[in-house]
Amino acid sequence: MRTFAAFLSLLALYIGAVHATALTYKLEAHEKACFFTNVEHKGTKIAFYFAVQSGGSFDIDYSVVGPNERVVLDGTKERQGDFVFTANEVGEYRFCFNNEMSTFAEKTVDFEIAVENENRAQLPSKQGSSPEQTSVLEESILKLSAQLSTISRNQKYFRTRENRNFSTVRSTEKRIFNFSIIECGMMVVMAGLQVFIVRFFFQGARKGYV
Repeated sequence: MRTFAAFLSLLALYIGAVHATALTYKLEAHEKACFFTNVEHKGTKIAFYFAVQSGGSFDIDYSVVGPNERVVLDGTKERQGDFVFTANEVGEYRFCFNNEMSTFAEKTVDFEIAVENENRAQLPSKQGSSPEQTSVLEESILKLSAQLSTISRNQKYFRTRENRNFSTVRSTEKRIFNFSIIECGMMVVMAGLQVFIVRFFFQGARKGYV
């Protein structure tokens, strides 16, 4: 029971050592939006994830710019991305999404910015516990954290796939409906044209007979 309590304590401390921001933002056509995070220590790990949930061809331009306007990451017409990089400079990092390439389509983007603090949480020491036990427990916490992160990323991936497939279904239904309307309109026009042609022939025949 004490080991389990220590396990939960370390888990809470480790989670508290990482702060993250998860947002959903809708970019209008010709819009560029930037988000910022501050890094206080060199060597800090930063995780950056994004996925276009709806709009256009589900693509977006993105860039990550560090202090002194140094470009860390960039890409064009990407549907999603999952990156982890080391912040070698202290200061403000800018994460931007650019929808200026789109003339009329607005796009919804899910993204997450996670910054790991430099100071790692330490397991509180107890009497009678050996360093080996502490190390094994900390290793288990790290593995558990990695597995939770993997599950979270898989959930985001499946959500993105679901949204894109649903958008494809809606687009297909809309095309079928429009095609049906056009087909009905053509049938009405053809029927009217046939009636007009038949009446024209009968009227001509009567005039010739007279």
